Amino acid sequence: MQVRRDKRARMLEQGKQAYPADLRRSHSLAEVRQGWGHLEAGQETDEVVTIGGRVVFIRNTGKLAFATLQDGFTHDDSGERLQVMLSLAEVGEQGLADWKAEADLGDFVWVKGRVISSRRGELSVMACEWRMASKALRPLPTLHKELSEEARVRQRYADLVVREEAREMVRTRAAITQAVRRVLDGQGFLEVETPTLQLVHGGAAARPFRTHLNAFDIDMTLRIALELYLKRAMVGGADRVYEMGRIFRNEGIDSSHSAEFTMLEAYMSWGDQFTIAQVIKDVIMAAAEATGIHQIETPAGTIDLDGEWKWLSFYPGLSEAIGETITVETPAEWLVELLEEREIDHDPKWPAGKLAMELFGEVVEPTLVNPTFVCDYPAIAQPLARPHRSEPGLIEAWDLIIGGMERGTGFSELIDPVVQREVLTEQSLLAAGGDPEAMQLDEDFLDALEFGCPPMGGLGLGIDRLVMLFTNAGIRETILFPLLKPQG
Repeated sequence: MQVRRDKRARMLEQGKQAYPADLRRSHSLAEVRQGWGHLEAGQETDEVVTIGGRVVFIRNTGKLAFATLQDGFTHDDSGERLQVMLSLAEVGEQGLADWKAEADLGDFVWVKGRVISSRRGELSVMACEWRMASKALRPLPTLHKELSEEARVRQRYADLVVREEAREMVRTRAAITQAVRRVLDGQGFLEVETPTLQLVHGGAAARPFRTHLNAFDIDMTLRIALELYLKRAMVGGADRVYEMGRIFRNEGIDSSHSAEFTMLEAYMSWGDQFTIAQVIKDVIMAAAEATGIHQIETPAGTIDLDGEWKWLSFYPGLSEAIGETITVETPAEWLVELLEEREIDHDPKWPAGKLAMELFGEVVEPTLVNPTFVCDYPAIAQPLARPHRSEPGLIEAWDLIIGGMERGTGFSELIDPVVQREVLTEQSLLAAGGDPEAMQLDEDFLDALEFGCPPMGGLGLGIDRLVMLFTNAGIRETILFPLLKPQG
C-alpha cells in the first residue's frame, strides 16, 4: 500500500490528477465487443474509441505493454473484459514510461485508441493516449486464488471484483426481484411502502429491535413484518397491494436466517388461502423463468418446480411420519414425550399446538423436497389467520415448503375485529408475561379493522430464501452486504 501511496504522491507532485472528474467514455467495453467482435486476427481499423475500466491484468515488456480492463457489471453482463495495448510508437516514450511507473492492478484507467484484433485474435484497443481515472491504494486479492468464504462476505466489494460468481449472484437476485414485480404488477397488485419505524411491533411472532426517536422522545421498534400496515391499506380501499421491503428481527443468525432480510407480502381482496397460493406459485415460476432453472439438485433429491405442487394437512402429515395418530386434541404431555424420544429441543411448558409444530418442523419438513403447501395448522401458528371454516381449533393457513425449508406462508385473513381483538389481547398477555416473540396490542390496527375490511388472502415470501432456492447458496451469499459479527 505504501508503494501505491508513493505513486499517488508523485503524480500529484507532477501536477497530474489521480482522481479526475472530466473523463468520459464513448463506449463501454461490452459495446466495443459487440461492435467489433467480428474482427479477424491481425485486422486493424481506423475506429477510435474512448473506454475505461479497472485493470485486472497487466504485463509490461520493453516497447509494448498489455493490460486487461474490466467493466462494471449490469443486468446484461457480469462485467465485460477487454485487452488494451500500449506501444512506444502509439503513446510515445513518456506515455509508456508513465504507464509502467503509475499503473497497478485495481486502478481505473481511461484509454483512447483504435480498435484492432491482435495477431493472436484478441480484440483490443491500441492506445494512443491514456490517463489514470482512479488510483487504487489497496491491492486486490490475487485473481488466481479464491478468497476465503469469510473474506468474501467481509470484503464483498473485493469479492465482486475478482469473482464472477459473486457478480452473478447480484444479477440473479435482481432478475428474480424484477420477475416478482412483473407478476404482481401484471395481476393488478399495487406496490406501496409502509413504515419501518413503528410504535407497536406486530404481524409476526418475532423479537424486535428497539430504538428511540429523540424528536418525539418515544421508544420505537424496527418492523418485524409488513402485514399490519398493508392491511390498513386494504381497509382504505386498495384492492390488491404488495410491498417488498426490509425486515428486522433480533434473533438467531445462521445459514438460513439473517437479522435483516427482504420480505415480500401481498394481499388480495375477495380471496383466501387457495387464491393466494396460486399467486405465490406464479411468482416462483416467474423466478424460475428468469433464472432458467426449473429443476434443482439438492442432497435430499431433485426439486421439480414443473411437477405437482401438493397440499398436505398438518396433523395427518405429522401422524403419518410418527406412525401414531396426532390431532389438535392430542395432550401436550404426550407430545413432550415424542419430542424427548427424538431429542428435539423444546420447552415442556409450551402449549400442545406449539409442541406439535416443533415436532413437525424436525420430523416432516426436511422430507418435503418438492413444493408442498402444508395447511390446516393449529391456531397458535398464526394469530392473524382466519379460523378454519370446517375444522375447529385449526386455522386457514399454509407454509410453502420446498427443498425441506419454508419459503413462504399464506392464509385466509382474519378480518373480524372482535375476534382479532381477542387474539391480540391474548398475545399481549403473553408478551407481558415475558414472551419476547408475542405480538403487542395494536389499537390503531384494530380501529382500522372496525371500519370494515373485505375478505382477503395474504402471503409472505422471503426473497433471500427464494434466491437461495435457485442458487443453492447460504443466506449470507444472497445478501449483498450481510450483517457480520465484528472481528477482534
